[in-house]
Formats: sequence, C-alpha cells, structure tokens
Amino acid sequence: MQLAPPHPQFSCRHNPATTSDRGLVFHEKVRYLKALKVNPDKAFRLNPTLRSSPLSAIESVTRCLYSLGVPRAAMGRILDMHPVLLTCDPYSHLYPFLDFLLHEVPIPFPDVHLCILRCPRLLVSSVDNQLRPTLRFLRELGFRGPHSLTCQTTLLLMSSVDDTLLPKIEFLKGLGFTHHEVSNMVVRSPGLLTLSVKKNLVPKAEFFLKEMNGDVAELKRFPQYFSFSLERRIKPRFEMLRRLGFSMPLKDMLKVSDGGFNARLLELRFKTLEVGVRQ
Repeated sequence: MQLAPPHPQFSCRHNPATTSDRGLVFHEKVRYLKALKVNPDKAFRLNPTLRSSPLSAIESVTRCLYSLGVPRAAMGRILDMHPVLLTCDPYSHLYPFLDFLLHEVPIPFPDVHLCILRCPRLLVSSVDNQLRPTLRFLRELGFRGPHSLTCQTTLLLMSSVDDTLLPKIEFLKGLGFTHHEVSNMVVRSPGLLTLSVKKNLVPKAEFFLKEMNGDVAELKRFPQYFSFSLERRIKPRFEMLRRLGFSMPLKDMLKVSDGGFNARLLELRFKTLEVGVRQ
C-alpha cells in the first residue's frame, strides 16, 4: 500500500510560518549580540551550538555576569573573546567558579568583577583541572595569609604549574637563591611569575651579572628589577651612569621617573664638583 503524501498544512517543509518564526528568532539573536558588541559571525563560527540556543539562554549568561559586577561595556568584550560562554549554563559553570573565588581563594565579592576584567580566561578555565591545582601550588609557594592572592594576582591561576611556574622558580634558584628566598621574592613581586624565562628573565639576569657586575644579593633586595624593560630603562640608565662614572642601587636607578633619575644624576654631579672644589 502506498501512503498518501502529507497534507501541506502538516508538512514542516512547506510551512512558511515555521521558517519565518525561526528566521525572526535568529535575527533577534543577532541583534542582541550586536547590541552587546559581540561579532555574530565570529561567535557562530567559534561556538556552533549558539545557532540553535534560545535567546533566553544567552540572556541568562549576561544577567549572571551583570550580577557579578561585570559592566555591560566589558561584558561584550569578554563574550566576543570567549563566545563559548554564550551557551554555558550559569548554574553548572559560572556559579561554581564564583564559589571557588569567594570561598577557596578567597576573593571578597566586590572584587570578583575585577578578577574577571583583569583575566577573562578565568571564566573558561576548569576549576578542578586548572584553577584549584594551581592555587594549591601557589599557596605552598607562599601565597597565603597576608600574601594571599588578590584581584590583582588571580591571573596567576591561569599558569601551568609544570610548564610555566616551575621553570621560573628553577631558573631563579639556578642564580643562587634558596627556595625560601625565591618564595620571598615572588610574593613581594608576583609579576615575576608572569615573565618569560627565555625572553625576559635570562637576558636581564645576564646583563645584570655580566655587564653591571651586579651582586645576586641586590636582586634579593629588589626583585622588581626583572619587571623593568631591559632596552627602554635598564640599559639606558646604566650606560648613563657608567659614562659619568657613577653607581647607584638598583632601586634608586629604576623606580624613579626619567625626570627623577635625571635629578639624581644632577645631584651626584654637584656632589662630585663640591668634592673637587674642597680638594
């Protein structure tokens, strides 16, 4: 027996109303993304699930981020950067992350949005596989008590323990620092753990030890040395001091502005002239 073809009224293929409704929903979704300053083409390409997700799902994500203190202007930038967030379930993804920040790190609620703005990648990182193991390592290193992570340093949670943190610690220990001294250095200057060993730490250490004939003990007193630009600040100021025959502690040489540094040079020159006159 041959079945009769379905009546057009019940055929989805020939139902213009259904197609039209879907089109309207899709265009409404596109308008919503554009209003957020999210590139729809990029979002659909990187997160194909977004095409079939209801607009209400996206709205629940934006409401959640807004409740965490993320301003609308920044929200678009974050969602455009990580469109996978547009279809995440706040209850199974965002709220566990919030619970981790509030109760394990811990970060005060008013500072949560600052953590997110400083490092949006935290939102797409696994609490169990990435954030919690790194937090455990950082605590053992010394980031606890008065040196606990803050909204300024939670970006360190994105670092791989084996591939990023340990190589930097081993490099510093290779310069002659004990583990305890390295711990003191990094909690005083957490930015050290964000610097590249090959591109940053190695050339600066070599310049300090070979060109400046520096003492490692001075790096212990002023670990912030590594955070200054070698080409734009360290080399030019050291060359100026060497040319004039002066020396200066690292802290005095680097922490001041260009105007402050020039003022100190002038002061040193005056003192040299005064000594010459007295003699």
